[in-house]
Amino acid sequence: MAVTDPIADFLTRIRNAQMAGHSIVEIPASNMKKRLTEILYDQGYILKYKFEDVAGQAGIIKIALKYDPQTKEPVIRSLQRVSRPGLRQYRKAKEVPRVISGLGIAIVSTSRGVMTDKEARQLNVGGELLCYIY
Repeated sequence: MAVTDPIADFLTRIRNAQMAGHSIVEIPASNMKKRLTEILYDQGYILKYKFEDVAGQAGIIKIALKYDPQTKEPVIRSLQRVSRPGLRQYRKAKEVPRVISGLGIAIVSTSRGVMTDKEARQLNVGGELLCYIY
């Protein structure tokens, strides 16, 4: 079965793995998902990641999830899909929202690639709001 919204599937797989208390989640790879994974790692939301290439296919992304050492709570509190295939959400550079006053991140797909809300504001580029993470 083909997934109609691969980004929502990506976020849901991470959300489900965290609720089940898994340490590693495997996700079918695409360039967009690889970039989302890199952003999650750069922002400190995940422990590690590994791109495994399968011959003739896109491959698999293995993500090591991050939990609080004391409370065992997942570091990612919320993964929220904003723009979806039925209703795309585009914002100009000045209208890109701050997530929880800058504590969370919004991931934006711009003409200069996929980046965080902060980077988009610095480069003064708008684009499609993919998701909020905090």
